[in-house]
Amino acid sequence: MKVTGFTFIRNAVKFDYPVVEAINSILPVCNDFVVAVGNSEDNTSELIQSIDKQKISIIDTIWDDSPEMKKGGKVFALETDKAFHAVPDDSDWAFYIQGDEAIHEKYLGIIYSAMERWKDDDRVDGLLFNYLHFYGSYDYIGISPMWYRNEIRVIKNNKEIYSFRDAQGFRKGKNKKLNVIPIDAYIYHYGWVKEPGVMMDKVKNASKFYQNEKKYKKIISDKDFDYSRIDALSLFTESHPKLMQERINQKNWSFEHDIAFNRLSLRYKVKIFLKDHLGINTFYENYHLI
Repeated sequence: MKVTGFTFIRNAVKFDYPVVEAINSILPVCNDFVVAVGNSEDNTSELIQSIDKQKISIIDTIWDDSPEMKKGGKVFALETDKAFHAVPDDSDWAFYIQGDEAIHEKYLGIIYSAMERWKDDDRVDGLLFNYLHFYGSYDYIGISPMWYRNEIRVIKNNKEIYSFRDAQGFRKGKNKKLNVIPIDAYIYHYGWVKEPGVMMDKVKNASKFYQNEKKYKKIISDKDFDYSRIDALSLFTESHPKLMQERINQKNWSFEHDIAFNRLSLRYKVKIFLKDHLGINTFYENYHLI
């Protein structure tokens, strides 16, 4: 069985993406790894080259900054597809990881076993992961329905598959959802855990690729990012991936949240009630479970 990892990245240093940790977190189960490095204003390319010259292949890309690509984050999917199409034809699986995600080492065996088990089953397009979304600090995770709880990160090396919308998930053919197997493994998402000044810079940069979206207009300001504007969090009491520990130790800001003051909108409360008590799922799912 051959597994190729793939991702895209741009301005990793400028916006403090833990992309080195992201890649290294899945590298032990990958035979090789493709990184689409976009036209950056820092030394992102050198950073990626320093990881593992035996496994890492870099493809240099130029991001499409046209207005059409700056709607709904389409350019992120385009860059993902560039990396995916560079995955060698002899690979069975393609393992996707974004630059602000990581896998805990305790899940690598589970993931590899699942890939072995379902490699030759043509019904299966990919593997579905659970998610932990860290927010404010490495001690809190988002628990409201605003955070997606599952997404596809391992796919068959079938070039009919493509990145969907803003690269959150995948589709195939003419907008068909993938058939996936859920596995007992988590993606640790660190996209909302940055020094508040850098976080605001990242938000301002991201807003360029989501033109006219209200969610960004509400939080952009000339001040540091305000982490207190959140509905519901839970304390994280387990361990982080070992390769994240140095970054966590270097954290230079503080954030505290009193979970007693968690608040959910009526809309979210209704959605949770319908699912938990009536078995009616009104949440968005970008996949078909097998």
